[in-house]
Amino acid sequence: MKNEKNKVALLSIFAAVFLTTSKLVIGLITGSLGILSEALHSALDLVAALITYISVRLSDKPADKDHHFGHGKIENLSAFLETILLLITCFWIISEAISRLVSGKTHIEVSIWSYIVVIASILIDFSRSRALSRVAKKYNSQALEADALHFSTDIWSSAVVLLGLICAQFGYFFADSVAALIVGLIVIYVSYKLGRRAIDVLLDKAPLSTYSTIEKAIKNITEISHFHDIKIRTAGADTFVEVNIHVKAELNIKEAHEIAHKAEKEIIQIVERCEVHIHIEPDDTNENLAKL
Repeated sequence: MKNEKNKVALLSIFAAVFLTTSKLVIGLITGSLGILSEALHSALDLVAALITYISVRLSDKPADKDHHFGHGKIENLSAFLETILLLITCFWIISEAISRLVSGKTHIEVSIWSYIVVIASILIDFSRSRALSRVAKKYNSQALEADALHFSTDIWSSAVVLLGLICAQFGYFFADSVAALIVGLIVIYVSYKLGRRAIDVLLDKAPLSTYSTIEKAIKNITEISHFHDIKIRTAGADTFVEVNIHVKAELNIKEAHEIAHKAEKEIIQIVERCEVHIHIEPDDTNENLAKL
């Protein structure tokens, strides 16, 4: 598992290095803001890919005396840092695009290399996004998922830049700055999605879908009379669940433990990489009715 995650993260670094270098060179030669904004975007993607690589190497370390819940939140912190990097990109791109449109200095030199670097970028981004997404889903890695979202966003932003180059080829040079502006807006949207999810995990917000799934699973166990205080927190690819269950008061310790083990097994089957803690309480419903 660890080797596959490390490998796909490392390949993303190499892809980001190539894309950043090629876009920067062609952007400087042509003066295209669209390509230069893409170069900056790819440069920050490179930083994000480095952060991802480090985080996936550290996040799978087992729990120790200082980190009782493991090191999984390193991935979530990585995703949050990627959000900050994306926002920095966004502010520069939008401000520069508006400046060029207002001043009217939108002329660029379009060459065959402009098209080659943008089309190559789209193909590489598509390949990297699919590979990262596949491994992210396989191992429930938010850091790799964030990296996959970076590359998939680059596909759309590169497509916008390509359209701007085509328009500039026919003399509509302002289209390059408009394309850069659209790239900035795309980055804002991606930043919002990444940031919201990362912050939710860092603040231990319970995932509602997981909560409902666990609640339904426990309700199907007839030996449990009722339950309460389901608590869920995630850290990287790991999920931690706590729940209080009530069983018949006349059961012995072994019988009550078997019911708790059954509930634990049900939860682990529906939630990957899950650690479950169940507190057992006697059901005093009958005693309360007798007092009435």
